[in-house]
Amino acid sequence: MYAALLNNILVLAIEEAKLSQSNNKIKKHYFCPHCEREMRLVSKDKRPYFKHIPSEINLCGENKEHAQSKKLLTQALREVHFNAQTEASLANGQLRADVLAASNLAFEIQCAPLNKSEFCHRHFLYKQIGIKDIWIVGKRHFLGQNVKKSQLIFFRRNNFWQDYYLEIDPFKKIIRLKYNVLLEPLTNKVHFQEENFGICAKGLKKLWHFQPLLQKYYVNPKQQKQYLQMQLAHKSLKGMQIANLLYKKRQTIDDLPPWVFNNFRKINSSDNASKYLNQP
Repeated sequence: MYAALLNNILVLAIEEAKLSQSNNKIKKHYFCPHCEREMRLVSKDKRPYFKHIPSEINLCGENKEHAQSKKLLTQALREVHFNAQTEASLANGQLRADVLAASNLAFEIQCAPLNKSEFCHRHFLYKQIGIKDIWIVGKRHFLGQNVKKSQLIFFRRNNFWQDYYLEIDPFKKIIRLKYNVLLEPLTNKVHFQEENFGICAKGLKKLWHFQPLLQKYYVNPKQQKQYLQMQLAHKSLKGMQIANLLYKKRQTIDDLPPWVFNNFRKINSSDNASKYLNQP
């Protein structure tokens, strides 16, 4: 392989080889953009390249959270009669599943940083070979009061849970489901319900059959309007974009309809002001 991830940035072996010649005292950690295993730079030959560190060595330095999560989930899946296996090589070696539960089902446990392009690449490979990929995130990606752009790729949706998010805590031995996730009308603040499930046969069965009552959330429209006024006053990127739309429509904040400040919105949707102002 002639490229690898360094600090979540794709770098070329030939360029890294030149840098290592000038300063070989700096220890760098490279990772495979496909399977996330650690790699080392081989620059003895005329054409430098990256090589996977052998698995027996790699496991020693593997993130403890990630390794323990895979182990617990695999054991739980086997308890409910899945022939689960870890680090399964798929798509002619282009993809390595954290936990392959069945021929059409895989689990990815994401504890390390992951950019959208790499996620899309892996998700597409799964789709291409007919495998449903379920993503569960580690502590780094836990969902708080405000959603981050890097978290948006991990949301999924179904009829029972609406927009939902799966987290794993191997030290507490739980999978945490955050469901009925909705964004406030204008801010990045999220509202959600949550439920914990043990990483065991009983916990997985409970998760699969979980059909909760969905709550209705309340938002203060005055606070939403104040937030928008602040964005405009501070000339933030969002504020400038909305100010430009208001100008084109020859409107002010006071002309915006009540639903702009009252209605919650789905994950991965634009704010209500932009949604309204972009209407033809």
